[in-house]
Amino acid sequence: MGTLVLRMVPFFGWIKTYSTENLKMDFMAGLTVALVLIPQSMAYAQLAGLPPYYGLYASFLPPLVAALFGSSRQLSTGPVAVVSLMTAASLEPLATAGSESYIAYAVLLALAVGIFQLSLGVLRLGLVVNFLSHPVVAGFTNAAAIIIATSQLSKMFGVSVDSAKHHYQTIINVAQAAMHYTHWPTLALGTFAFALMYLLKRMTPRVPNVLVAVALTTIFAWGTGFEHNTTVGVASLAAPKANEAIDSYNAAMQAQLDLAARRTALTVAMEEAEKHNERFAMVDEEHELRRLSLEMDIAKNQARNIKASLRGMLFQGVPGANGGMKFYPEGSPLPSGTASDGRTWRIGVGNAPLDPMAVTMIGGGTVVGAVPGGLPALSVPHFDLKVMLRLLPNAAIIALLGFMEAISIAKAMAAKTGQSLDPNQELIGQGLANILGAFGKSYPVSGSFSRSAVNLQAGALTGFSSVFTSAFVLAALLFFTPLLHHLPQCTLAAVIMMAVIGLIQPAGFLHSWKVAKYDGAISIITFLATLAFAPHLDKGIMIGVVLSLGVFLYRNMRPSVSSLARTEQGELRDATRFGLDLCTHVDMVRFNGPLFFANASFLDEAITSRLLSKKRLKHIVLVAKGINDMDASGEEALGLVIERCRSRGVDISLAGVNDTVMAIMDRSGLLDKIGRDHIYTNMEKALCTVHAGAHCGSDEARCPLTTACQLSSRPSVQQTRAHAYAAAGATRNGRP
Repeated sequence: MGTLVLRMVPFFGWIKTYSTENLKMDFMAGLTVALVLIPQSMAYAQLAGLPPYYGLYASFLPPLVAALFGSSRQLSTGPVAVVSLMTAASLEPLATAGSESYIAYAVLLALAVGIFQLSLGVLRLGLVVNFLSHPVVAGFTNAAAIIIATSQLSKMFGVSVDSAKHHYQTIINVAQAAMHYTHWPTLALGTFAFALMYLLKRMTPRVPNVLVAVALTTIFAWGTGFEHNTTVGVASLAAPKANEAIDSYNAAMQAQLDLAARRTALTVAMEEAEKHNERFAMVDEEHELRRLSLEMDIAKNQARNIKASLRGMLFQGVPGANGGMKFYPEGSPLPSGTASDGRTWRIGVGNAPLDPMAVTMIGGGTVVGAVPGGLPALSVPHFDLKVMLRLLPNAAIIALLGFMEAISIAKAMAAKTGQSLDPNQELIGQGLANILGAFGKSYPVSGSFSRSAVNLQAGALTGFSSVFTSAFVLAALLFFTPLLHHLPQCTLAAVIMMAVIGLIQPAGFLHSWKVAKYDGAISIITFLATLAFAPHLDKGIMIGVVLSLGVFLYRNMRPSVSSLARTEQGELRDATRFGLDLCTHVDMVRFNGPLFFANASFLDEAITSRLLSKKRLKHIVLVAKGINDMDASGEEALGLVIERCRSRGVDISLAGVNDTVMAIMDRSGLLDKIGRDHIYTNMEKALCTVHAGAHCGSDEARCPLTTACQLSSRPSVQQTRAHAYAAAGATRNGRP
C-alpha cells in the first residue's frame, strides 16, 4: 500500500526526510529559477502567439503540479521554446494570433496534451516516446532553433510583418521591411540585451543574466521614453493615400466578418440538411460554402496587402499649437513655419479594423504594455469537440516531443544526483501539470533544460524548489505586474534568441553520420523538411518518424546474414568483412535479427543461395544467437529451410538458440523435427561435433574453420576431429 501511495503522490517520500536545511536550499533555488522564469515565460508566450502575461499564467500552476506528481526532484516545468513554437504552428490555421478564440484554443490544446500524457503514464506506455528517434529529434531541434531565432528578427529590427505561408517567406518579408525602415534604437537595445546575457553567462554563470538584461533595459526604456505613441484621427494624417488605404483596409476587414457570419450560418444549414437527408440542399449549400471560402481568401489577401502598405508608410510629425500632432509623408515639404519633431512615425496596424477617430501612431519602440494584475480566473476550459479533434494530432506530437525533452533533462540530472527516475510517473506529472494548468489559463508546457540546470546549480534538493518558484510567480502576478509595462519587446526577442542558440548543434549531424549513415541522412532530411515546411512543424517530424520506421523495417526485412570463418587469432568472424576463406564442407551461417513474417523469406533465400553455390557443402550450422524472437511465419520458414537442406543431402544444426526461441520451437514441434541432438549451446560445440563427419574423405588443405596452426594436406577423420577439438578447447561431450 505504501508503494502505491508513493506512486500516486511521490512528494510524500520527500516530506519524511525534509529538514530546515532542505527548506533553505529549496527556497533559494526556487527564487533563482523564478528570476529567470518570469521574463523568459513572457517571451515564450509571445512566441506561442499569446499575450506576454499568459506566460506568467503558464508558470504558476504547472511547475508546482509537475514537481509534486513527477519523479524528478530538480526538473523545472513551464513554458519552453520548442513547445511554444509548436503551439503557434498548431493554432495558426484555426484563429488569429492573440485573439480570444486563439487563446481559448491554446488552453484547450494544453488540456489535450495533458490528457494524452496522463493516459500514457497511467497505462505505463512511456516507451511510446521511442518512436521519436534521436536523429529525428536532433534534426528537428536544430531546425526549430533556427526558426525560433529568426522569428524574432522583426522585433529586433522594430518592424511589423504578417506571417506568410512559409517561414522563409516571412523572413524575406522581414528583410525587405528592415531595408525599407529599421528602428535603430530598438536594434541597438536588443543587441545590447543579447550581448549582455551572453557575456554574463560566459563570465559569471551564477549571475541571473536574463534578469539583469531585463532590469537594465526596462529601466532604460522607462527613463528615456522608449515607447512613444500617440492617438489621432485620420484628419491629422496629411496623406490622402493613407486615408484611402485605411478606408480600404476597414472595408476588407468588415467583408471578412460578414463572410464569416454567412459561412457560419451556412454550416449550420448544411448540418440540418444532412440530418434530414436533403441531398439537393446539401449540394447547393456545399457549393455556396466553397464560394464563400474563396471570397474570404480574396478578402484576407486584400487586407494583408493593404496592411503591409500601411505599415510601410513613414511620416514626419509636426507638433501643433494646441498640443496635437499633424503627420506628413516622410520626405514631403512641410508647411511654412513648422518643423518636424525629429522622429519617424508609423501607423500601428493590428489584426482588427482601424478606428478612424483613434489611429495609433508609433514614434518609438514597442514594449510589453499593460499586464493585468492578479490571478487568472480558474475555470473549466470550454470544450469544443470539433476543435479538439482537429487539435489531437498536434497535441500528440507536442505531448511526445515535450515529454522527450523533459525526460532527457530529468535523466541527465538523475545521473548526477543518483536518484531513481520513473518515466511513466514523469508522464503523469507532466500530464497533470498541463491539465490543471489549462484550468488556470495555461498553454502547453514541458520541462526546461536551462531552468532545470539553474535549479540544480542553485542547490535544489527536492521538488519543493518548484513550489517556491510558483509562489514567487504568484507574488509577481499579484504585486509586480506594473513594473513589466516598460519591458521592451526587443529584450524579450533577445531572451528567446539567447535561450535557443544552444540548441543549434551541427556536430550532432556528423555524430549520427559516423554512427550510421542512414541515421545521419534521417537527421539531415528531418532538419531540411522542418525548415522547408515551417511553420507546419508537424510535417517535418512526421517525415522523420516515417523515415526512421522505414529504415527500421528495411533493416529487419533484410537482416545481416553472414558466413563465418576463423581469423589468425582463432576468432569466428564474418568472412566477407574480414576477407577470410570459407570452408567448402561446413558453412556457419549467422542470422542477426528476429525471424518474423517480414524477413522469413530472406532466410530461405540466403540458405538456398548457399546450397546452389556450394556443391560440396555437407553441413550448415545456423548460428541463432542473434534471433531474439520468432513468429509463426518465421517458424514455418525455418521448418521449410530444414526440409530443403536435408532433401539435398545437406545436414543442418542450430547453435546458440535463446530460451524464448527454444520454447517456441518446442511448442510448435519444430524442435523434434530438427532433432534435439542438432541443437548446440554455442558455435564451438557445434563445430567440434559436425566438423569431423563433414570433412570425412576431404582433400581440403586446411579448413578455414580451424586455427592457422592446424595445417594438414589431407587430414584423416581422426586428425580432423582432433584439430577441431583443439580449436574449440572442448570435448565432443559438450552437447546440450
